[in-house]
Amino acid sequence: MLISFIFCYLLGTIFLGFWASKKVKNTQDFALAGRKMPTFVVASSLFATWFGSETVMGASSEFLDGGVLGLMEDPFGAALCLFLVAVFFAKPLYRLNILTFSDYFRIRFSRSTEILSAVLLIPSYFTWISAQLVAMAIILQVIAGIPVIWGILICTFAVVCYTYMGGMWAVSITDTVQTIMIILGLTIVMVILLVKVGGFQPIIEKQPVGFFNFFPKNTFKDWVHYFAAWITIGLGSIPQQDVFQRVLSAKNERTAVMGSYWSALLYLSVAIIPLIIALAGKTLYADLEMKDTQMMIPFLILNHTGIGLQILFFGALLSAILSTASGAILAPATVVAENLLKPIFKSKLSDKDLLFSMRLSVIGIALISAWISTLNSDITELVAQSSALSLVSLFVPLTAGIYSRKSSTLGANLSMIFGISTWSFFEFFYTTAYPSLIFGLIFSIFGLVLGTILRPRVLS
Repeated sequence: MLISFIFCYLLGTIFLGFWASKKVKNTQDFALAGRKMPTFVVASSLFATWFGSETVMGASSEFLDGGVLGLMEDPFGAALCLFLVAVFFAKPLYRLNILTFSDYFRIRFSRSTEILSAVLLIPSYFTWISAQLVAMAIILQVIAGIPVIWGILICTFAVVCYTYMGGMWAVSITDTVQTIMIILGLTIVMVILLVKVGGFQPIIEKQPVGFFNFFPKNTFKDWVHYFAAWITIGLGSIPQQDVFQRVLSAKNERTAVMGSYWSALLYLSVAIIPLIIALAGKTLYADLEMKDTQMMIPFLILNHTGIGLQILFFGALLSAILSTASGAILAPATVVAENLLKPIFKSKLSDKDLLFSMRLSVIGIALISAWISTLNSDITELVAQSSALSLVSLFVPLTAGIYSRKSSTLGANLSMIFGISTWSFFEFFYTTAYPSLIFGLIFSIFGLVLGTILRPRVLS
């Protein structure tokens, strides 16, 4: 019965994508929902950017395994990202009236910087999308016994249909509905489990010493890892197209800023709920040996709630992940069409052709991500890889371009090249005791400074 309702739920979401497709008349409708979204929709959509597999399953798993220190990346780093977007990035980027981050790099620097940023931005989404597909496949395996590989294929088909038709209109509308449903479902589950376990006190008392420590041990290495965890998503997800598109879908500049502020508060508040649920489950099942702690919350839902709440929770969670995946697929698809294909064809590519190329790019990116998801099933690791890539290549030139008039084209290009090259070297070829992204970030800053010194920007 549960699986029937879940599939009906997914079909309903796909139908909503079909309905939203009627609003898509041009590329701006498809990529930015016509820039008509009110504050609550912008906030809900930004909140839903990450609130799915990583927060409900990935972060709760990290929390069970490592305590509060396992939460620096998500939810704390994710909430930090949304807050920083509101304070420093939403207003100046909204004023440019652009479609993608790479458009910004063309306007501020050059065509070469635009292409380089697009080439680096697109791959950063593959592992992020893969994390969502893995999460949906795991849920289907839990509730229906469907093998993960088939779950990945089913979910890929669903998300492609949904994104291909409705674009950002579908993402924005469903994000709002699913935000309400997932908060409602998680809150009810939390209350049920807290009653069963006897409140917060038994949960707190049964945790090991140091479980709730917010700061690391007083060693340099621990503090470096702590800092890296904060900035992985906290800074690394700022220059990502899915966040940017949601901000730009706002109806005006103030809405873009306020929506970002509210999303940060909403994310940090709601993200605590699955953590409490996971701890309650650990307390109730202290002797349970679970090989994959990512499965804790789905296990609790199936064992401690009725069919009605199961339908609400799994339906809302699947749809939330579907919406997250949809936005993540739409983002690089927009960049492929706008910043790689459009310059090649120039005036020969009409807006209708550009819209079609975006939709074709949706299919291609989804297929690549599905293949990657069959190679790695660790949700948290997949998400971290995505954010790290954009951190070491795009964050520094983006920030310098907005807040430093002196930063030059060569500086931006070298920043991207030095950052991604250094990160790749330490990530894949020369492993150290310190996070690779720290080295990548340092050399990204070095590349910006060096390039700006060698070839300064001519100021008018």
